[in-house]
Amino acid sequence: MSITATELKNNLSKYLQLSATEDVYITRNGKVISKLTNPFQERVDIAKSLFGVLPADMTLEKAREERANKL
Repeated sequence: MSITATELKNNLSKYLQLSATEDVYITRNGKVISKLTNPFQERVDIAKSLFGVLPADMTLEKAREERANKL
């Protein structure tokens, strides 16, 4: 998302919340001057990539047993 510096000033709290989920580029005179981003975005991306890796019926005990069998 790209917004002007004036728009950022007028709605700072809105864009701070939005920056938790997506990058917000701030422009002045049509040029990007800054970017608001989540400092933990890498962690969020890693966590999202893990969703769905384990079957829904997997339990902790099953996972431990499966891991022990591989060793």
